[in-house]
Amino acid sequence: MEIYMVGGAVRDALLGLPVQDHDWVVVGATPEALADQGYLPVGKDFPVFLHPETREEYALARTERKTARGYRGFAVHAEPDVTLEQDLARRDLTINAIAAPARGDDAPGRFEPDFAALIDPFGGQKDLQAKVLRHVTGAFREDPVRILRLARFAARFSDFSVAPETLALMRDMVAEGEVDALVPERVWQELARGLMEDKPSRMFEVLRDSGALDKLLPEVARLWGVPQPAAHHPEVDTGIHLMMVLDMSAQLKAPLAARFACLCHDLGKGTTPAEVLPRHIGHEDRSARLLKDVCERLRVPVDCREIADVVAREHGNVHRSESLGAAALVRLLERCDAFRKPQRFADILLACECDARGRLGLHDSPYPQRPRLLAALAAAQAVPTQPLAQAAQAAGRGGKQIGDVIHQARVKAVQDSLPGTAAGQPPPAGM
Repeated sequence: MEIYMVGGAVRDALLGLPVQDHDWVVVGATPEALADQGYLPVGKDFPVFLHPETREEYALARTERKTARGYRGFAVHAEPDVTLEQDLARRDLTINAIAAPARGDDAPGRFEPDFAALIDPFGGQKDLQAKVLRHVTGAFREDPVRILRLARFAARFSDFSVAPETLALMRDMVAEGEVDALVPERVWQELARGLMEDKPSRMFEVLRDSGALDKLLPEVARLWGVPQPAAHHPEVDTGIHLMMVLDMSAQLKAPLAARFACLCHDLGKGTTPAEVLPRHIGHEDRSARLLKDVCERLRVPVDCREIADVVAREHGNVHRSESLGAAALVRLLERCDAFRKPQRFADILLACECDARGRLGLHDSPYPQRPRLLAALAAAQAVPTQPLAQAAQAAGRGGKQIGDVIHQARVKAVQDSLPGTAAGQPPPAGM
């Protein structure tokens, strides 16, 4: 039985990056042999075991044979006669097909990789040095998830290029309908991971270049070639602006829900009627409708759906909020459900800031709307609502009337908190 460290752990170690997970492959063993040594079986589709002490994954060397369309259509062969090179040949990219032999350390049953004796039959080290993402063999075409994985790696290693022959292979896979067989959960999983990389725009650029974006997210693909309003640098079209917004979301360390909101906030611009171009009148409601379709199709988690919906509908009002008076500010807070979900509101504002700063020449610009709205929320939250409600009930009021009393008290609190406003001054007319 021979053991090797493989995959991303070897790649990241060679790049000098932190190694998060250690993956091992076992050659010349059977499931029974590993079980006899205390390894715990966990694999459903193929034999994977957990080390009895470290709980790291050890997979039997295997080959795969395509049996049907999609990423689940495989027959797996995991027997002692499968060689290490055969196992590496089924992997996606050359930089992930490097193996380091394991050597035992001082702790019984524990292993350390020997990086002085790397096994690299497909030139992964050379591609690491050249910063190229290249498929290992033609077996790449058998799993359409690999298109998404490669695009995600492009977002992680943003200075890597995609080998021309690999891009051509991806385009062939799209043309052959392989992408159509992907299940929604797997698409969302890879998109979400790509959104959280340091340069998420690269993921969507690669998907667009391969033709996969038209299949997976046609609502996003339609944004390229759509002009921006004159005030938003018309020399940059909406698709390019979107890529700048996504990269700004990474720069500001936005959470996934906010980054997804950035991806979808302008979908309606891809369907703007010709008569209102390039002003994009009404694109907020169109964006919200298209967003609903995307979320249902990809089965997007509820928290991501909710924030994206509010950002799609309200980002224009948030951008204009510096000119709003107290009454309009409170109504905006209410529409965003900021009183019940203040942390979600903070993420909404962060997504709006990414949109505003994701423009030429504005990357380092301040976004005063965000602190102003957070201050307005804090002022409104300081209103003691329970005594107001009790007093209103004692006066014979109920239902909507109590809500109106609380609303007006919040408006006054926000008005009093606005810079340069004298306390007690009547609020200006709202939006």
